[in-house]
Amino acid sequence: MPRSSFGRLAALVALCAVPLAAAAQAEAPPVHVRGDVVRLDGDTLLVRTRGGTVVPVALGAQTPVSGLARADASALTDGAFIGTTAVAQADGTLRAVEVHVFPESMRGRGEGHRPWDLQAGASMTNGTMSGTGSSGGGGEASMTNGTVAGATGAGGDRSLTVRYAGGEQTVRVPRDVPVVKVVPGDRALLRPGAHVFAIAGRGTDSVLTARAVLVGEGKLVPPM
Repeated sequence: MPRSSFGRLAALVALCAVPLAAAAQAEAPPVHVRGDVVRLDGDTLLVRTRGGTVVPVALGAQTPVSGLARADASALTDGAFIGTTAVAQADGTLRAVEVHVFPESMRGRGEGHRPWDLQAGASMTNGTMSGTGSSGGGGEASMTNGTVAGATGAGGDRSLTVRYAGGEQTVRVPRDVPVVKVVPGDRALLRPGAHVFAIAGRGTDSVLTARAVLVGEGKLVPPM
């Protein structure tokens, strides 16, 4: 290959490297910030994490802030789009630790299966829930989001199947598992002492920028 061709090839590779690097950064897993609001300082939310560290989280003009309100199992109607933190069972099914119900406007968000950091070995699964099943006890935590369909109960428990592109999970929801629902909110909810769960991205400058913030109403601690 002539030297000039090598030069053109090198230039092309260099040009491609920038978008590829940007794509890799965009695909970096989000940072989850759990804790209590210290204060909202302009567009910076200061959160005292469960470990006691105060973490600044930047809020963009379009960063959604939603509330979390208490609900119960009656909110798990057929066709509802939900999320559930769960624990893996010996038979491969999941036992819910908590369930949160999304509004219709958030239906289908984040469908798929991914790691989750509620505890070691956790994962998140977003998908469409349908059918019924049963499960045992013990295992690792996970998160499952999906549309409820065909939920049934026995002794106060419900058993659901969550389907997503490429797979499915069966989730047993014990009767004593907390159920919450995502409700409309705004920055007015970010009062000192409010319990929050923020999903953020970390920029090249290490600054955390929130993609979404959930705020517990009253003394509710976001359980996810």
